[in-house]
Amino acid sequence: MLRIVLLLALLASMLPAHAESNPYNRVEFQVEAARETANDLLVATLNADVQDKQPAEVARLLNGALNEALKVAGSYASVKTSSGNQRTYPVYGKNNQITGWRGQGQIRLESRDFKAAGELIMKLQATLQLAGVQFTVAPDSRALTENGLITEAIKAFGQRAEAVRRALGMSGYKIVRFTINTHGAPGIPVQMMRSDALMASAIPAPEFTGGESRLTVEINGTIELQ
Repeated sequence: MLRIVLLLALLASMLPAHAESNPYNRVEFQVEAARETANDLLVATLNADVQDKQPAEVARLLNGALNEALKVAGSYASVKTSSGNQRTYPVYGKNNQITGWRGQGQIRLESRDFKAAGELIMKLQATLQLAGVQFTVAPDSRALTENGLITEAIKAFGQRAEAVRRALGMSGYKIVRFTINTHGAPGIPVQMMRSDALMASAIPAPEFTGGESRLTVEINGTIELQ
């Protein structure tokens, strides 16, 4: 009997603490801070496409085209160049017979110097096909902007929490949950003319304008009013 009484007393002593841990007067809300940020990075992709009856010749032509493109790009110090995917595959004709081989390779350009990148792209289009050009916010610029937006969003969160507290006539609040999310518009694609049209009409190198992207920081949180 004494053991049962002690057990009941222990359970009774735990009830108030358990009750205090229950969530009361909790409010969830979201705030955000956003800023239009200049796209300061150009990203372009160019493809080499060759075809021959012999796979060895395809490989030779493809490697030659890509190596020459990288050599030309090497003279532009402000443009970062890297090799992309490269593959060779058979071309089938009638009766599912192999009639030749085709090779495709890719190089990627990145630069904050839009003028230099435009000049290089025009030169490379003599032998390569331009797959696409995109403008985006460089990683370091994005991080700098987002850090500033985080400060603004946290301030806005505190102001919203204080407004809720006053509206409900409570004496204070504590933060129960707090998450920060960042968002940014994808890069802006640029439509380009076909390389043969560019070569035929002798159009000068394009003067690119990067435009802007909207970067956003969202804070989702829960406060408990006291």
